[in-house]
Amino acid sequence: MTDFRTDTPIHIPNPDAPTPLEAARLTGGARPEDIESLRLQAAIYVYEAPVRIWHWVNAATITVLIITGYLIGSPPPTMEIAEATDQFLFGYIRFAHFAAGMILTVAFAARIYWAFVGNRHARQLFYIPFWRVRWWKELIFEARWYAFLEAEPKKYIGHNPLAHFAMFTFITLGMTFMIITGFALYAEGAGQDSIYYALFGWVIEMVSNTQRLHTLHHLGMWAITIFAIIHIYAALREDIMSRQSMLTTIVSGWRTFKDNRVE
Repeated sequence: MTDFRTDTPIHIPNPDAPTPLEAARLTGGARPEDIESLRLQAAIYVYEAPVRIWHWVNAATITVLIITGYLIGSPPPTMEIAEATDQFLFGYIRFAHFAAGMILTVAFAARIYWAFVGNRHARQLFYIPFWRVRWWKELIFEARWYAFLEAEPKKYIGHNPLAHFAMFTFITLGMTFMIITGFALYAEGAGQDSIYYALFGWVIEMVSNTQRLHTLHHLGMWAITIFAIIHIYAALREDIMSRQSMLTTIVSGWRTFKDNRVE
């Protein structure tokens, strides 16, 4: 790869080497020489192939789950005048929901595995550095930036602190909640002698009744729907306004900085 300004070769650093102000690890601890060395980089490899594949599988399954989940909560009218036994529309909707839920669960388990064997950016999704004062200060800065109260954005190799917090809350915690409550509801239909009830029946007992569990699961669906809308908006906004790649990064894995500067 070459520097587009000078046409000279650019050295791409090891993705596991220290990077400046990465919100998950080095916020407040970047060395000046690390920052200076990255001022000459046109692109940095951030997201490995398994992370990118998981992202798009996750997006597809969540889309199917939201649509079918809404229809399960608000069933469509009968499509034609016929006996209920002659139609299977709602059965197909439920099947698509259950299948997407199974795929999402397997993909999430694979994503957890990759957090242990992948690079440092693969681990960022699963914890927040709440003990770092500077991380919280930069989270507030990012909130102000998204609210158009800051003139210039900061640049990060991985997720910025606000995106980091949102991803951890709505994906790591939110998806875990939806998987557990979803399988608990599935266990109700599978029966008390099923493996699903053996693994998730305690959830039904904890909330006392499945109607309450349905409500909690449905509210979780709306929370993830709102997050997905904001996530898409924020990615498009950052790609345009912050002068760093967002959309292409989750396709190619490479983060590029349009003015060759990393904060």
